[in-house]
Amino acid sequence: MILAELVVHHSRPIAPTRRIALGERDLPVDPAPGAGGLLLAGIVAHSAPNVESDLREGLVGLIDDLDHGFRIPQPRVKHRFQADRVGLLRSTHRLLADGNNLSFEFDDDYGRAVQQALGAVYAAGSLPEHARGPVFEAIRVALVWGRPVDGQFVSEIMGGRLASLDDLKSWNDPFSWAMEILEIEGTSDDAPNKRAVQRRFRTLLRDAHPDHGGLTDEAAARIAELTEARDILITK
Repeated sequence: MILAELVVHHSRPIAPTRRIALGERDLPVDPAPGAGGLLLAGIVAHSAPNVESDLREGLVGLIDDLDHGFRIPQPRVKHRFQADRVGLLRSTHRLLADGNNLSFEFDDDYGRAVQQALGAVYAAGSLPEHARGPVFEAIRVALVWGRPVDGQFVSEIMGGRLASLDDLKSWNDPFSWAMEILEIEGTSDDAPNKRAVQRRFRTLLRDAHPDHGGLTDEAAARIAELTEARDILITK
């Protein structure tokens, strides 16, 4: 399942003119930084180690300017950002969910690392104003990550959560996630009362315990999940 996607159009690595454009984008950021922000940060973290040091410095300045909503004169970081995609190659990057597992799919066979990073940074700059700050905060972490873009990276960007679809849901929309975990119907406008939450929590907690048929290997994680969901709902 595709959770977020970005298409970056770019000139050929050996072309005398260096150009960047954005293509199709599916970048959910509500609440920010969301799956879209996680993908953009992942692209930067994957690309940055292969970007020349002087261009990385240029990326830092560009990130700051876009974060503040400044007009960006062209070219920046030795590339011209434009709307026209004619004659440009394309690279497609995705954040995927396979079951409950999150993974990245980076397409960088035909473009330079700096081009992919620039695409992600400009895509962040095109996001709604309320989302730009959290997304650029994630991108700044990504720019100096310098390690494999794996579950540890996802956990870092997601504030210590695990690299799973459930954790992404919890991070993006904690109330809806908590309602789903405790199997309670309703919306954020129709929150259950605290007594109902506690009753449901105790029932599911009992079912999760190995003495009542719960799986021993999964009991600790399930109990922690139920406890977090309860705490979210009773403090709303």
